[in-house]
Amino acid sequence: MMTLLTRTLGFSRTTAVGLGCMGLSIEGKPAREQAVQTIHDALDAGCRHLDTAWSYYASGGPEQTNENLVREALASWKGPKDEVLVATKVGHFRNFDRDGKPGWGVDGRPETLIRRAKESARALGVDTIDLLYMHRPDPDVPYQESIEAMAQLVHEGVARQIGISNADLRQIDLARGVLGKDLVAVQNQFSPLFRDTRKVLDYTGQVNLAFVCWSPLGGFRKPKDESKFAPFRQVAQAHGVSFQQVVLAWELAQGEHVFVLPGAHRPQTILDSLKAGELKLSRDELATLD
Repeated sequence: MMTLLTRTLGFSRTTAVGLGCMGLSIEGKPAREQAVQTIHDALDAGCRHLDTAWSYYASGGPEQTNENLVREALASWKGPKDEVLVATKVGHFRNFDRDGKPGWGVDGRPETLIRRAKESARALGVDTIDLLYMHRPDPDVPYQESIEAMAQLVHEGVARQIGISNADLRQIDLARGVLGKDLVAVQNQFSPLFRDTRKVLDYTGQVNLAFVCWSPLGGFRKPKDESKFAPFRQVAQAHGVSFQQVVLAWELAQGEHVFVLPGAHRPQTILDSLKAGELKLSRDELATLD
């Protein structure tokens, strides 16, 4: 087992590099046996942070596929299950666009969030979800109403702690006002290709919230601008590691409150990513990458 970087996330101490499980269950997913093995190998290496969602399933396919996969993988894993932080999210669902392409819909109605959260707990096989995120704001529902539903889930014991995802500064402050200490994390996109959430990353550090990067490597699709990775490749060559490790190490260096959730289709991919927490970048290297 590797010695991995750990950080405090709300009430938990967990690995700063987690496994984003989405790619194991949506379009382009690997065979189920390989998906389970990927989770097992990550856990065997010391990863203690798994991220899933109610909506991680292929459009038109069985709902909650990924939550069920995570439960199956944990049930068959021989390690200390009580050490693993499992985070899930509610408020999104899969659909098809007008051209028949797989897509995403959003439903932030309080009754939907509460129902889906209870379904998530059942799928994961737990009485209380470790960390439950509201997946995305719904433009058709007042944000406060959605957040009040998340607060109710804590009150009912469905969730131990709450996060919000894809949130801006105003929404973070509103959620802080409603949830208080029960709000522990903001999960937003951040990577060399997407730095628009820099202000949110900085602000979460100031108000003692974890900032959790989704798509920290730019997503599964081929990046539109590969040139943005050129400095990371140069630093990687100097260290003799993959450029993905350098990207993740740079993100982790943005603050002690930062976590990253690289995805993986194969065990080798997540095992490489997990090493990023031990990669030390110099001030000059960080300045170049910034």
